[in-house]
Amino acid sequence: MSFVVLAFSWRSSRLRGRAAGRALPGWVTTAVDSGLLRGTVRAAGLVVTAWTAWAALAGPDSPANPTLGVLYIYLWVGMVPLSLLVGNIWPLLSPLRTLHLGLTRLLGTSTGNGIRPYPRWLGYWPAAFGLLAFVWTELVYPEADLVSTVVSWYLLYAAVMLVGSAVFGAGWFERADPFEVWFGLVARLAVWGRRDGRVVVRNPLDNLDSTPLDRGLLAVVSVLLGSTAYDSFSASTWWIARTAAPGGVDPTLLGTLVLVGFVVLVAGTFGAASMWGSRLTGPARWALPGLLAHSLVPIGVGYVGAHYLTLLLESGQRYLVYLSDPLVTGRHDYLGTMDWETSFFLSVRPGLVAVLKVAFVLGGHLLAVVAAHDRAVRVLPAAAAVTGQLAMLVVMLGYTVGGLLLLFSV
Repeated sequence: MSFVVLAFSWRSSRLRGRAAGRALPGWVTTAVDSGLLRGTVRAAGLVVTAWTAWAALAGPDSPANPTLGVLYIYLWVGMVPLSLLVGNIWPLLSPLRTLHLGLTRLLGTSTGNGIRPYPRWLGYWPAAFGLLAFVWTELVYPEADLVSTVVSWYLLYAAVMLVGSAVFGAGWFERADPFEVWFGLVARLAVWGRRDGRVVVRNPLDNLDSTPLDRGLLAVVSVLLGSTAYDSFSASTWWIARTAAPGGVDPTLLGTLVLVGFVVLVAGTFGAASMWGSRLTGPARWALPGLLAHSLVPIGVGYVGAHYLTLLLESGQRYLVYLSDPLVTGRHDYLGTMDWETSFFLSVRPGLVAVLKVAFVLGGHLLAVVAAHDRAVRVLPAAAAVTGQLAMLVVMLGYTVGGLLLLFSV
């Protein structure tokens, strides 16, 4: 229905990207760019990192260690609504960004310049592989719930980011840091943006339309969508019954193959659908998947909300308690949260949870259809502006139905 409405009422591109938005008073930009505010946010990121490192390195390897909640819940899930609310804040919160900044100032070098320029042909591919490594560790690796696993993964991630930023400068983070790239894409759906250096308020779809185009963008969003689909699929009783039985294919190998299969399925179907019926040839036709890949971001955000809402709101409360005793001694209450009780408001209301899941999925898909349609009528020949989107319509319907089936699979 949304596609039909758009086909008849949205015949030309209406989104203006960076050119859109209403500039806020100058004092807003001054406040946002102030050293005090930016320094406070950076300090907050360092404090949380130091607190977590203390728990990770000095505390026991137990489920009560808050390290697990900080990485898997507060960072991976919690940064999504935070980015939607305040915009792209992760570059300030990132402890590795801050450490890189401190090192360059100490050495008297420029943060933007490394030993050599970042290779343009790499694009977002390092971030895509980094995201795949993270979701594989979280969803497939059998010892993902061990603190030692989290520490090992983060140390490897930190080493790659710091070495890369030393070689290529701060631009390495913009294309290679899996968290910065993903949270930056999520922030494109916020109402805040920049134009000529000033803070503006604009339609989130205009913000999304201003997403920088580069190689590997489709791979990044495909990893997010495919991994979320795999997470739901791997929790189904059908999958558990077939992987829990003795003998057969190694569960880790099988999980890896299925996870990669979901990612390839998303990328393959979206890429093929975006090119089908376009009437374009040569490089212009092959560029279409990248030009339309930004439209998958709302679907990824919708899946995160549908799949992880209960985890964030309920397990997140429990880890606030654990954070108060980072060494799990049972004797300390540094943050004063040890006596807090977890509210299971959503768990006892499955009907509400179901409605929210459907709303997140459908809302994300509706925004995706609008974003894809606006870009399509801009880049496709007039004769194919509608017919060239029919394959994409089928794929989007498949994503919607498949996503809902996986969310409610038992």
